[in-house]
Amino acid sequence: MKAEIKTVYSSARLAGQVAKLGRRISRDYSGRTLDVLTMLEDSFIFAADLVRHITCPVVCHFVHAESHMVRVGSAELKEIFFAHPPELRGRDVLLVDAVLDTGVTLDFLAKRIHDARPRSLRLAVLFDRPESRRVDMRPDYVGFPAASKYLVGYGLSSVTGLYRNLPFVGAPNGARGRASKRKRAATKRKK
Repeated sequence: MKAEIKTVYSSARLAGQVAKLGRRISRDYSGRTLDVLTMLEDSFIFAADLVRHITCPVVCHFVHAESHMVRVGSAELKEIFFAHPPELRGRDVLLVDAVLDTGVTLDFLAKRIHDARPRSLRLAVLFDRPESRRVDMRPDYVGFPAASKYLVGYGLSSVTGLYRNLPFVGAPNGARGRASKRKRAATKRKK
C-alpha cells in the first residue's frame, strides 16, 4: 500500500529557492572555477538543479559515504568511509548535501577535504536542522532552515528507498519528525 504524501515544499518553491542559491553562489565565485562536490545519494537532484543555476565554470564531483558502527572496548563508535576524493588543492570547493542534520559525516568529509588544502571550502544544503547538530558546523548556503519533519521527494527517500522521484518535498501521512522520535525515546528513558 502506497503512503499518501503531504506536500511541504512545492516544486515551484524548491525551484525558486534553488535558483536564488545559484545566483548567490555565482556572485560569490564570479570569475573563478568552482569544484562542486556532491554527497550521494539524497542530494543528487538538488545538486543537479543547483549547478544549472551557477553561472561560473563548474567541475562536478561525487562522493558517497558509508558508515558502520564498530565496538571499541565498551564503546560503540561510528566509522565513516568515503570513496577517494578528487584532487582539490588550490581549488574553490563547494560541498553540496540535501540535509545538514547532526553534521558528523559532513564534518568528517570537510576535514578530509581541508587537509587537501583547497583555496576555499563552503557548504550548501537544501535543508538545515541545527537543533540536531552534534558538531560545530554551519552551512554557507541554506535553502530552508530548521526543516524538522521527516521529508521525502526531490531526491530524499523513505527508509525503503521510495519517493526520490517526487518533484516536490513532502511528509508521509502519519510520519512524525526525527526530532519527535528522539523526544519520545528520551521521555521513555526518563520514566
